[in-house]
Amino acid sequence: AGFDLPVAAAILAAGHFLPTEGLSQIMIYGELGLDGEIHAATGILPRLLKARELGCSFCIIPRQNMAEALLVPDIRVCGVSSLSEMAACIFDPEQFFSSQTVPEGMPAAGLSNDSPVDFSDIHGQTRARRAAEIAAAGFHNLLMIGPPGSGKTMIARRISTILPQLTFEEQLELTKIYSIAGLLSEKMPLVNERPFRAPHHTCSPVSLAGGGRIPKPGEVTLAHLGVLFLDEMPEFGRHSLEVLRQPLEDRSILISRVGASCMFPADFMLIAAMNPCPCGFYPDLSRCRCTHGAVSHYLGKISQPLLDRMDLCTEVGQISLGQMRSTKPGESSAEIRARVCAARQIQQERYAHEEFRCNGQLRGRLVEKYCRTDDEAQALLDKAYETLSFSARSYHRILKAARTIADLEASELIHKEHMAEALTYRAFDKRYWE
Repeated sequence: AGFDLPVAAAILAAGHFLPTEGLSQIMIYGELGLDGEIHAATGILPRLLKARELGCSFCIIPRQNMAEALLVPDIRVCGVSSLSEMAACIFDPEQFFSSQTVPEGMPAAGLSNDSPVDFSDIHGQTRARRAAEIAAAGFHNLLMIGPPGSGKTMIARRISTILPQLTFEEQLELTKIYSIAGLLSEKMPLVNERPFRAPHHTCSPVSLAGGGRIPKPGEVTLAHLGVLFLDEMPEFGRHSLEVLRQPLEDRSILISRVGASCMFPADFMLIAAMNPCPCGFYPDLSRCRCTHGAVSHYLGKISQPLLDRMDLCTEVGQISLGQMRSTKPGESSAEIRARVCAARQIQQERYAHEEFRCNGQLRGRLVEKYCRTDDEAQALLDKAYETLSFSARSYHRILKAARTIADLEASELIHKEHMAEALTYRAFDKRYWE
């Protein structure tokens, strides 16, 4: 529908109602109603960025999209609301040019609104909180296993509060995605917070990966630079879960249809939560009533290749009565975020000449290059690899997690204690799956 307006302009020019030369080097985009009114369209931001790249002299877009358009510097934009205004703009564009300033109330770059949730709300769960901090510091995938009501969802929903603020370039990148998906609001056209996407377990593979006759972004793309949270992970369909394997490796996803193929970014943190069995209380045999076959079937819904892609696995135990009634607040998100940002700064300096910025994004030979260990740490990893029968993928993910733990302590080398902690987050899943 966004091509309505440029087609109308071409017809008017062919009928000599508009100067043909006036249409050269102009980008026109907008939906046209039967009454001549021009309606808002999706995907304005990426089109304006491309128009600027191609050297267009100015752009004509729907007036409702002007707040989004003003995010793009160094290009002149006319916002019009009717076909007659478009014609007037082409004849005399100067009177239609808006000031290239951000409207009042639009969030500033690098700032986000105060979150209503905070890690200080969580009592106990020291180990799970530590795993969340490591995951945020290195942009690692995290799987939490525990009984119902132990706080898995609470922890997951607070991970976005300890992630570093988005840079303005990242905000623009996210805004382009949400513009294409038609999810931007007129009052808040700039995405200035990291996404937190939590699809229901009944969602289809297409809703996760993206698709449609004209391919649109799915949940893995809408979670780009943020968190994709899968609560009750085994309840998701097998095909839906297997869709995640390729974007978790490539950090992008290719959607191919008869009419077009689109490559969408999908660089997200996968945070998953699950019960250890259908009733939720295994391996506490005093409370669990599931048969061995039922437990095996339930855990078997998570394939080994997908499990290998989880950098960290941690157990979230039942909270004691004393912890639940404690009035002492836990460590706040601001305190944890300070440590996470310090570790991220180390990684940004280390990977200044690479195409990525976090340990969780390391791939192939670069893992061995940047995850340097001392002799004791390497010996510990080698012994664990042989004893616990890790896959090659798990071996590299342990190294990446150990690199992040070392960064949190500002250590240049990975030492034995860093490797030992990283191994506990991988050896743990053997308790359930083997």
